[in-house]
Amino acid sequence: LFVGITDPTQTRALDDIKFHTNLVVEPILVAEDQLKRALDLWSTSNDTLGGDDDEEGLDNLETSGGDDDMAAGDSGVDAKGDDTPVVKFVNKVLIDAIKRGASDIHFEPYETDYRVRLRIDGILKQVAKAPVKLNMRIAARLKVMAQLDIAEKRVPQDGRIKLNLSKSKQIDFRVSTLPTLFGEKVVLRILDGSAAKLGIEKLGYEDDQQELFVNAVKKPYGMVLVTGPTGSGKTVSLYTALNILNDDQRNISTVEDPVEIRVPGINQVQMNVKRGMTFAAALRSFLRQDPDVIMVGEIRDLETAEIGIKAAQTGHMVLSTLHTNDAPQTIARLMNMGVAPFNITSSVTLVIAQRLARRLCNNCKRASVLPEHALLAEGFTQAEIDAGFTLYEAVGCEECTEGYKGRTGIYQVMPMSDQIAAIVLEGGNAMQIAEAAQRAGVRDLRQSALLKVRNGLTSLAEI
Repeated sequence: LFVGITDPTQTRALDDIKFHTNLVVEPILVAEDQLKRALDLWSTSNDTLGGDDDEEGLDNLETSGGDDDMAAGDSGVDAKGDDTPVVKFVNKVLIDAIKRGASDIHFEPYETDYRVRLRIDGILKQVAKAPVKLNMRIAARLKVMAQLDIAEKRVPQDGRIKLNLSKSKQIDFRVSTLPTLFGEKVVLRILDGSAAKLGIEKLGYEDDQQELFVNAVKKPYGMVLVTGPTGSGKTVSLYTALNILNDDQRNISTVEDPVEIRVPGINQVQMNVKRGMTFAAALRSFLRQDPDVIMVGEIRDLETAEIGIKAAQTGHMVLSTLHTNDAPQTIARLMNMGVAPFNITSSVTLVIAQRLARRLCNNCKRASVLPEHALLAEGFTQAEIDAGFTLYEAVGCEECTEGYKGRTGIYQVMPMSDQIAAIVLEGGNAMQIAEAAQRAGVRDLRQSALLKVRNGLTSLAEI
């Protein structure tokens, strides 16, 4: 079903049409005068299109870039970004993305069209199309907002946009440009710090996992590691810990690449390899700054790992991340880096592996039934099946359109027990560590996900 629309960011109307017609809806950008002529020709009543709730105030949005080293150059487009239709289009896309809870915005040029996609609850969804001839202007507008060099189109650039929605509401965007065959693709990561201020109770930790997490970060020293793939919520977990610790009695310093969430009361350092500000260099400086809590964005090499472990052993709380699949593999990864087993067991107090799963919409989720053998194959135990629980599946409604609304965390929270420490000191592998953790009652990621399914929070299809 092709739908003519003057404002492609008005996705709610498109979603309504899709829901009520059960058809694939393809929005086509048309000029306002063309649409008006069509309405005058075919309308049989005096009904008019609904008003645009976002129109008021769009022209008054204030932005400020995040990289003063970059300057606008001569690209054939006004460096001030004074291209009203494009300005309004970009602003509306940004506002719509914020309202819909998107994490990323993709502006993508192709040979014959230009599309805009939002990543919502981990899934990319096309929300708008624009005339392909506007691709340079849209990219230029975004680069002006981020204070990037609009004349440079041959190399990737990174910047930052601060969008002032009101006097009390600000949203930051991390901007990345990439030269492609048909123009510059621009991706914006929405850095909304509100997620990190929700409190640990809102993140999806089970009660026993939450207690382990809070107790570990409140210790005066030690190392807490959070692991998982990109986009699994590691940053939110780290900032939740920092918010728990952030008070007048503690000196907290962080080094990140980049600084995603700005928090008053915390000394945040932006990593800059070109100027010598690496994770390791920042850590050395932190240790001379009388720190209580140190957060390192990621442990990428042996040097960073050893300095962080030394800090944890000398009376500091250290928080960091690694890219591994689960908690036992995190310990094995440190050993493979070359960290001495004794240093691992004497510093690491807790490892958290995590993923994000889409949360079922409470308005439309529907109970489903699976035979016992299928439940056993999925990983449920006989005792869980005998106790009884209700499975739910995604349906889709006007509130969610796809059966899911929001996301919840799935966690494996593994403390450094005496049994695990003994395996590490003996040079054991990740499988042996996992078996010891299982015997100690630590749920792995699959078991934690199945618990969310049993509680009706997500579906088997999602995990």
